[in-house]
Amino acid sequence: MDFLRPATWEDALAAKAEHPTAVPIAGGTDVMVEINFDHRRPEYLLDLNRVGELREWVVGEETVRLGAGVPYTHIMEHLRAELPGLALASHTVASPQIRNRGGVGGNLGTASPAGDAHPALLAAGAEVEAESVRGSRLIPIDAFYTGVKRNALAADELIRAVHIRKADGPQQYSKVGTRNAMVIAVCAFGLALHPRTRTVRTGIGSAAPTPVRARDAELFLNAALDEGGFWESGAAITPSVVKQFANLVSAACNPIDDVRGTAAYRRHAVGVLARRQLGWTWDQYRGHGGRSGEGVERP
Repeated sequence: MDFLRPATWEDALAAKAEHPTAVPIAGGTDVMVEINFDHRRPEYLLDLNRVGELREWVVGEETVRLGAGVPYTHIMEHLRAELPGLALASHTVASPQIRNRGGVGGNLGTASPAGDAHPALLAAGAEVEAESVRGSRLIPIDAFYTGVKRNALAADELIRAVHIRKADGPQQYSKVGTRNAMVIAVCAFGLALHPRTRTVRTGIGSAAPTPVRARDAELFLNAALDEGGFWESGAAITPSVVKQFANLVSAACNPIDDVRGTAAYRRHAVGVLARRQLGWTWDQYRGHGGRSGEGVERP
């Protein structure tokens, strides 16, 4: 196994172009596990730790450009107001040591359905900035996951950053695991209210072959909130709407039985998370007139 260690982003792109099978490594929290268990033996490792710009972020008027290597700890400490759903998801990642090393770019590159960042990115409507020596492009998060641990990157492309619209309403994230830390999700769910467009987006993790949105649930809730005048009135959402939303979220799952949980349990748990998060986010929206985007940590 050869180790490539570019000093600049341009050098990294050139190395990836010359060695398309090279596996990028920054935090290494996924890649090193696969190597240590001999599940993967790449010909080249492409170490991106010397490329400082990957650990930088820019807060714009409407979006945050988050470098692919920004550690989860930085998201928790510096971007809680702008990216509340992702900040909550970052809290659930492994241990403090891993949160200090791992970042969203690694989650996206691995594209595991159990990646902690994916539901929050789906709910927020992120775009992935991919680049090669041929140029750069933005990939909508909905088109990024193409299969089990597969993504839309070309062989010579690297993830440079993620563009995420700043929260204009409450966001939530919850994860079910077999213990409180250092655990792969049994299932996870993210929810974001977007009052400006009067829409709701969701994200489901570890309950389908890829991270997915509950699109039918979103369409149902968008229509119910609009037709009932809930955005204007701020009234409590009726229990029947909440129940139907949760049922449709459960129906969007396509899970498997494995050592962490059964398919039936995953469907049930995701529905429970959806019901709870809708209550939490809507209470926030009502309490702050839709002005607050900050997530609230829940047990």
